[in-house]
Formats: sequence, structure tokens, C-alpha cells
Amino acid sequence: MILVTHIIIALSSVAYTALLLFRPSQAKLYVSYGLIAATLASGIYMTVINPASMLRTCTTGLVYVVIVSAGVAIARKRFIASQLDAQQSQP
Repeated sequence: MILVTHIIIALSSVAYTALLLFRPSQAKLYVSYGLIAATLASGIYMTVINPASMLRTCTTGLVYVVIVSAGVAIARKRFIASQLDAQQSQP
């Protein structure tokens, strides 16, 4: 059951990060951080329970973290830029 939950959380995280790239906001960034943390927590839990597949699990987890973190970093940069633009356009 934890595997299914882990997969759902991870796929949701990837999809939410893609959404975040197009419409960044502070609240969406926090949700994305939470989804990343939940994915990592469930992955660590599964690795502790079944350490036999640790190398494959850690490699896949590392790829996931790099991709999603890059997406969140880009979205965060866009959000900050939009906030600065909004501040500069105010009289």
C-alpha cells in the first residue's frame, strides 16, 4: 500500500510542479515543497523497510529530486520576478 501511495504522491508532485511553472504563487510553492517532502519521506520509509533494492531506489529518487527541484527553482525565480515587476509598476 505504501508503494501505491508513494507513486501517487510522486506523480502528483511532478504534475503540480509542471503547473507551478506556468502559474507560480507562494501558496503553490509551499504545496510543492510539501509534496516533495512527502515523496522523500515515503521513499526513505520504503528503503528502510526493504533495503535490498536500495541502489535502484536511491538512483531513481535522486533523479526525481533533481528534476522536481529544478522545476521548483525555476518557478520560484519566475514568482519573484513577477513580484518585483508588480512592485515596480506601482506608482
